Amino acid sequence: MVEQWKLKVEHIYRSYENCEARVEVLNDFNMEVSYGESVAIVGPSGCGKSTFLRLVAGLDKPERGRILYDGIEINETDPNRGFVFQEPNLFPWLTVKDNVGFGLKARKVFKEKKRKIQEYIDLVGLSGFEEAFPYQLSGGMASRASLARTFIQEPGVILLDEPLSALDAFTKESIQNEILKIWKKNKPIIILVTHDIEEAVYLSDRILVMSDRPGKIIGQVMVGIDHPRDRTSTEFVAKRKEILEILKNKNE
Repeated sequence: MVEQWKLKVEHIYRSYENCEARVEVLNDFNMEVSYGESVAIVGPSGCGKSTFLRLVAGLDKPERGRILYDGIEINETDPNRGFVFQEPNLFPWLTVKDNVGFGLKARKVFKEKKRKIQEYIDLVGLSGFEEAFPYQLSGGMASRASLARTFIQEPGVILLDEPLSALDAFTKESIQNEILKIWKKNKPIIILVTHDIEEAVYLSDRILVMSDRPGKIIGQVMVGIDHPRDRTSTEFVAKRKEILEILKNKNE
């Protein structure tokens, strides 16, 4: 039988030293994600969601367990796993165009993929701002540029760590649609960490609910709603309620 999972997380444990005490963050954390799937992770603050993304990115290592991508254990960073942080982290001395194309130069594929810079700038709705510097951008525009900088690499896995949490509702919805547009173009694995349950239902195929620290998966919700999704539909509201019930019941 052909293995269907591209990303496998097996029995992950991670803890940190804090004020001379050991704080357990992840305990026997397991999950599997298949190619082209969009998965959201929701849960209480401090339950290890961001720690988990850092482990998948290769920015940190588990104490026990392993994470496999295409059957190979992740031990370091790789451009095939893109990370979009909560803050845009654009280079202030570079224009939008140069920020978006920075990774291409770092990977020495700039000449072959230079034409894609404008394509991704257009996809995230920044046409006309190619020569703008970060200080000239609004928060939403900076987030769009950050997304384009990651998506242009066309990685197999894209990790989103609450990149839209600081934005107003209108801007957030607009950028969510841009994320969907780019995801449909290349169909990478997307793992989204968010506190916004509506965002999770809107963007994801599947939603995993985490427990309090030490974090582990305590529930799963399959969305099963065709795009474009209507946030006011009965099905959408029902999925949101289902997630809230799991979060509520974990404390009872």
